[in-house]
Amino acid sequence: MLKELIEDTGSRMEKVVEVLVKDFASLRAGRANPSMLDKIMVEYYGTMTALNQTANISCPEPRLIVIQPWDKNMVANIEKALLKSDLGITPSSDGAVIRLLVPQLTEERRRELVKTCSKKTEESKVAVRNIRRDVNDDIKSLEKSKDISEDEGKKALDDAQKLTDKYIKRLDEVLSKKEKDIMEV
Repeated sequence: MLKELIEDTGSRMEKVVEVLVKDFASLRAGRANPSMLDKIMVEYYGTMTALNQTANISCPEPRLIVIQPWDKNMVANIEKALLKSDLGITPSSDGAVIRLLVPQLTEERRRELVKTCSKKTEESKVAVRNIRRDVNDDIKSLEKSKDISEDEGKKALDDAQKLTDKYIKRLDEVLSKKEKDIMEV
């Protein structure tokens, strides 16, 4: 029973790390990346659809994203969605292909992005600690109801703390990698 509780805790903490990595992927780091467009929704025949499900997205150069819609009639809708998005990049189109030139980030904007990343990482750490608190409460209630011994409870609490430390360290590693990526000119 305790083993499953700890395994479940590990998988919940893993999801927190995955969400942070996904969030970081959509942050612009000065280099073009197709995942920057993951959150953009386009009207596709009356239905809001993710951009990456309506077109091929590629990065032939470090600062250029090329969007090639599968349906040529979608070019205008995609341009409109890109202009409405918070990317801050104006699309240029030749009627068949849309190009996004990713501008170089200023030093000030880089520092802002690092702060944003730090804030998101801190929120993720809080989520991991909340998961630990929940599992600790579960362990203590099992101990109270005499379903597990005091020693088993102490060992399980220790395991939960080790898991928490492991995932906090992973979150810090993800942050330092993204900071390095952002500050790279």
